[in-house]
Amino acid sequence: MTAEPRSPIGTLNRIGRQVWLVGALPFISIVVALLVGAVVILASELLLPNHAFDPFLPITSYAALLDGSFGGESALVNTLVSTTPLLLGGLAVAIGFKAGLFNIGAQGQSYMGALGAVAVGVAVNTAPPIVAIPAALAGGMVAGAAWGFIPGFLKAISGAHEVVTTIMLNYVAGDVLGWAVTGPLAVPQSPTPVTYAVGNAAYPILIGRNGHLGILVAAAAVFVIWWLLYRTTLGFEIRTVGASPDAARYAGMRPRLLIILTMSLAGLLAGTAGAGVILGINHQMNSTFATTIGFDSIAVALLARSNPLGVPFAALLFGAMRAGSGVMQIRAGIPVELIDVIQAMILLFLVAGPVLQRAFRLSAVRSDLGAPPPVPGEAVG
Repeated sequence: MTAEPRSPIGTLNRIGRQVWLVGALPFISIVVALLVGAVVILASELLLPNHAFDPFLPITSYAALLDGSFGGESALVNTLVSTTPLLLGGLAVAIGFKAGLFNIGAQGQSYMGALGAVAVGVAVNTAPPIVAIPAALAGGMVAGAAWGFIPGFLKAISGAHEVVTTIMLNYVAGDVLGWAVTGPLAVPQSPTPVTYAVGNAAYPILIGRNGHLGILVAAAAVFVIWWLLYRTTLGFEIRTVGASPDAARYAGMRPRLLIILTMSLAGLLAGTAGAGVILGINHQMNSTFATTIGFDSIAVALLARSNPLGVPFAALLFGAMRAGSGVMQIRAGIPVELIDVIQAMILLFLVAGPVLQRAFRLSAVRSDLGAPPPVPGEAVG
């Protein structure tokens, strides 16, 4: 007896239901965060003396934000450039979640990746681009992976919780970066501490005014990480360790080694993000070099539910808000810091998923944020 073929409409309904079950709470979190942002805009109007109240200012602000993000080729390219490091950083945090690890250290890992890229890039800045670009990128990747290896190794041998060690290493990375730029990498007799330019190691521009090669690097990383997690034995072991270290140990896996490998891989991805900022945008580094890649990446990974295929969409949302914030400030007079408020609200409502479930009566939708981090002090075996 043969099974009846499934109708295309039934298949689409099932796919749509699955998408809704997974994406309902992130979507609601974004909408509610935007509403909170609108309330903040209206409330801020009341604090301005001699200012005519405009009830439509939130609409004007969000329209300007949208236009600055997607209103033309230049805006689209700027959005992609802003999205690129967030995508790589989001993957760095997401792969940690899959192994049950909360990688707070993407910030420090991206700093070390940027430092490694500029150090190698300056050394090979006159070499042919086909040699200089891979060398500088590899320098950033190795530096980031090494910085990720440290908390992974400490977790594996002593049980030191990665949240604590990665936060500490973020500060150490900032100090190492400052020392390197003001010391061995500094241009002699420069008025301010700055390195030489990376020269031929800079990413080539592929589209528009600043759409560099790093966009393709980030896109390739999405499919590589997805393939690794869901199509390889190593990826299966990483996900198993994240779901149950005891079950992984019983099955003959080595949780300690997998923790080290996962944190090193997370550092490599974050290091690639930092290297992209140097090779694709700045081309040199000064002592005040700073990004928010690491901390924004946590929100990206949470919004994407730690799914590699969801990370690009979450990163695009945050990248678009960053790219369009300047236009919003110019046209509507709303400070760019509003974007930080909206991102914080998105993260808050994601964490409060069960509350939103009850408020919107969404008992069937998923409220988890991906693989949860292990309890502090939990043995890794």
